[in-house]
Amino acid sequence: MVTLGVNIDHIATIRNARGGNEPDPVSAAAIVELSGGDAITVHLREDRRHIKDRDVKILTNTIKTRLNLEMAATEEMQKIALEIKPYSVTLVPEKRQELTTEGGLDVVNHKEYHKEYLKPLLEAGIIVSLFIDPDLEQVKASAETKAQFIELHTGRYAENFDTPQEDKAFQDLKEAAELAVGLGLKINAGHGLNYQNVKRILSIPGMVELNIGHSIVSRAVFTGLDKAVKDMKYLLDNFCKF
Repeated sequence: MVTLGVNIDHIATIRNARGGNEPDPVSAAAIVELSGGDAITVHLREDRRHIKDRDVKILTNTIKTRLNLEMAATEEMQKIALEIKPYSVTLVPEKRQELTTEGGLDVVNHKEYHKEYLKPLLEAGIIVSLFIDPDLEQVKASAETKAQFIELHTGRYAENFDTPQEDKAFQDLKEAAELAVGLGLKINAGHGLNYQNVKRILSIPGMVELNIGHSIVSRAVFTGLDKAVKDMKYLLDNFCKF
């Protein structure tokens, strides 16, 4: 069964649009958990554009499931992770000007850096995942860093869903996943997944968890967060083929 990690960053985006305290990501996390979400994902960016340090610290002490902290591989973020000790961290590339994460880490060309960066996190008992494009060389390099997980960037698949390019994008994800399993890596996936395109992703063997945020928060505007989470959880529970 594939589990659901719900990214609540855009609850914080709405809050920050007006300043103040509403809507509170911490309250959102509680609703997600009560609605069947299996994990809470937040991305603490360098510029703190949505999730803030305060959010992460409170979530660490209040959520009942698992906290997955997305972060850049910087000294500042490593220090924060070692202080709060989330269940897992997902290392992601980060550009100040991007609206959202545009691609995966270049582990191939920075393998030794990532290998050394991971050591104190792993020694602290934190599970580490590397967010990468579905590229076979990136998968191989990720395995050599000793990370336990990779998270496959599903953006190209999502962008090409229901077009002639969909099959190629999907096959790239499937081949990357097959290689990862063979190398002893566990697999998560995310980026651009929604209520329409998620079903096919569930047919990829070895998938552990999907991290989904924007589409759930978008639907929540009309249906409420509890129903939006339950609707996605229903798809994961009923369309997973493994």
